[in-house]
Parts: sequence; C-alpha cells; structure tokens
Amino acid sequence: MPEAAAAVSGEDRLLDGRVRLRQLREGYRAAIDPVLLAAAVAAEPGERVADLGCGVGAALLCLATRCPGVAVTGVERDPVLAGLARENLGLNGLAGRAVIVEGSVAAPIPGAPFDRVMVNPPFLPPGRGRASAHPIKAAANVEDGLALHGWIDAAARALKPRGWLTLIHRADRVDEICAALRPAFGSVTLFPLWPKAGAPARRILVQARRGGRSPAVLSAGLVLHDSDGGFTPAAQAVLRDAAPLAVRGRAF
Repeated sequence: MPEAAAAVSGEDRLLDGRVRLRQLREGYRAAIDPVLLAAAVAAEPGERVADLGCGVGAALLCLATRCPGVAVTGVERDPVLAGLARENLGLNGLAGRAVIVEGSVAAPIPGAPFDRVMVNPPFLPPGRGRASAHPIKAAANVEDGLALHGWIDAAARALKPRGWLTLIHRADRVDEICAALRPAFGSVTLFPLWPKAGAPARRILVQARRGGRSPAVLSAGLVLHDSDGGFTPAAQAVLRDAAPLAVRGRAF
C-alpha cells in the first residue's frame, strides 16, 4: 500500500553494514538491544532458533548473519512489521533459511520445538510509564494482552527439553523475570549491561535452560560506554564486528 511504503525509512545498517534493515520511519525503531540479544545466543550449526515478537527482524537478521549454519523463525503479530521482516530476509539473502510467522507468540508456533528461543519483549507493564501515541511503538514498549510471565511461558512451550532461552529486559524487573522462569527453567545466568563503569545497569540479558538444574550465575556483564560516551572496545566488537557474547563464560 502507498501509505505503508511512505512510512518506511530508507535502509539502516547493523553490524557495521553486514545487515541491511528497513523499518518504519516513526514508532519503534531497532537500536542496540536486538544486536546484543542476538550476540548472546550461541547457536551452533544445524540448530533452529525462534525469535518471539521479532518486529522487523533485527535480532534474527543479526543472528543469522553471525551464525550461517542456523535456521531462524521469527514470530510477529503485527502484519506491517511481519511484512517488513520478510522484506528484510530478502534484502539479506536469508529467505532460504529464515521464515516469518504472522501471529501471536502465545499460539502454537509452526516448527516448534526449537533448540533455542530469543525474546525482546515489551519492557513495561500496563499503567507504568507514559505510553506512546504511536500504536506500534506503544505495543513494543508496553505489555498488551501478554504479560512478562506469558512471554516466558510461550518460550517454554516453544523450546525442546534442555533448550535455551535468551532474553533482554530492564534490569529493574529482574526479580519478576526470575520468578516467571520457575519452575520450567533453571541454570539461570544474569548478564548486566552497564551504560558505563560504575553506573547501575539499565538493561540485563538473561539466559536460562528449560529443565536446567545448575546454580544461577551473576556474570561480570558488559560495559557499553567509555567516559567520553563512545562505545568501549568490548562493546564495539559485538555491535560492529559481530563478535559473540559469552554470557556464562563459555558457549551454550
């Protein structure tokens, strides 16, 4: 439709140009969160990964680019975003090993169960904070019909036994996340994303294994910015050079 085409920006680039991304000019726009999320998923050749609530596909594109032997399924309920995600698969030559499923993450997902699931869910519960007037941005930021525990339950249903969940969220909701992970998940790792050295973490990566029993781990995390505001060398390696994040100090 002409209106939809007019609302789409030109191409953005992720991973220092390795990933081409078309997204909406207004509303939610992918920044570094999906890149960090994808970097934390240590998928191995032959594995299958689901990205729940994939939006225009930023995280799954980064993962598929970094891990060429991995098949990826994105799930997105908004038809405009799902359509852009399919376009982005074509732009990046990934239509042969990545698919987009249009529908709710709470519904059965074609191709399940998966080896790994990654999730970048809405960060705010209803009534907390000021919702955007833009409906797509509001849906990306505020839980609408599916609370945090619902996203984690959906991930558990989509995973194989002993499969891995990786999600990125606000650090101030880590207690809710840990409560929602029980009893389906264990072997939890908390990986803080520090805005700069000495500052409280605002984001956190959480990794957990369906049926895992190992003790929880609080990782050293990643410092994103130097004192001058630029990215640290470690952050640049992830965001620009497609380096993986060893969340628990080793590949999962």
